[in-house]
Amino acid sequence: MINFNEPPYTGKEMKYIAQAVEKHKICGDGEFTRKCSKWIEEKTGTAKCLLTTSCTHATEMAALLANIKPGDEVIMPAYTFVSTADAFVLRGGVPVFVDIRPDTMNLDEKLIEAAITEKTRAIVPVHYAGVACEMDTIMEIANRHGLIVIEDAAQGVMSAYKGKALGTFGEFGCFSFHETKNYSMGEGGALLIRDERYIEDAEIIREKGTNRSKFYRGQIDKYTWVNFGSSYLPSDMNAAYLYAQLEMAEEINGARMACWERYYERLMPLKEAGKLELPTVPEGCTHNAHMFYCKAADITERQALIDHLKKNDILSVFHYIPLHTAPAGQKFGRFHGEDRYTTKESERLLRLPMYYGLRLEQVDEICDKVKAFFR
Repeated sequence: MINFNEPPYTGKEMKYIAQAVEKHKICGDGEFTRKCSKWIEEKTGTAKCLLTTSCTHATEMAALLANIKPGDEVIMPAYTFVSTADAFVLRGGVPVFVDIRPDTMNLDEKLIEAAITEKTRAIVPVHYAGVACEMDTIMEIANRHGLIVIEDAAQGVMSAYKGKALGTFGEFGCFSFHETKNYSMGEGGALLIRDERYIEDAEIIREKGTNRSKFYRGQIDKYTWVNFGSSYLPSDMNAAYLYAQLEMAEEINGARMACWERYYERLMPLKEAGKLELPTVPEGCTHNAHMFYCKAADITERQALIDHLKKNDILSVFHYIPLHTAPAGQKFGRFHGEDRYTTKESERLLRLPMYYGLRLEQVDEICDKVKAFFR
């Protein structure tokens, strides 16, 4: 059986977890949390990285820092995970869904401006499959209209747009370290902060509304409750698991890219024959091989291909159900303009196995079975 996903594992995870336990510092902001945050700051160039319990919580923190209030509108794609919208709905915000580009499955930057109203507060681009949205255009629109940009870069660790790390364009960027991501701590995430003026407020929100971070740095002699907040700190044991992978980030990235490129090469004949669509990576985008997807003719053919692969002991899956078609999406948000591509393209998309440890010969086997289906 070839699984769709297997969590990354390098061999040092248990050693580092044991070190965290032995130091009797297993709650948040221990040695490994600091190491992970420093690694991300140095790798991305962001002013501050705060490790969180999930990308969901990183996005919730961004919504709090952006001061989203009831009735504020937030522009985003409907083709995304529920957390992208949930973080703002919890604040009373209204997700305004805009259609996607069929080539990258990302928010169509050409449709954003028409969706802006006097209630619009933020734009939330989602970098699908680790391939960047058109950030030059998005930032220009945001700056011209005085809007905050919060990047959902859950799938974008080690990806870039024109040489600049994803998650560092907007005021805030949100990473995921869920077990399905390129680098994992089981459940976890990170909030990237571009502007230093937000850092102190972010630390307070992350520490249950207290100024404990300043206390730990010796800046105050005691800490107290100073604002609203919650508990967004991951255990240092989780961070220890993650750090073992960040140390090998380049190796993991290289192994995933090799599989991605093998998929593309082996499935190219089906693309040329017009039987299958393959991913598009626009010029200027450096992706991270987060996933390899292809598109069948329609939802019926996609399901038949999934069933065919399963019969051959290969697990493949579809992805998001567009949020504007879900009960909560209809209750809390609205779709602006025409749904030309979001639903149609989502029903065609199929994700093939992709994880650190997947062997090239397994990729070849998967491609052979896909080709057999179309024969």
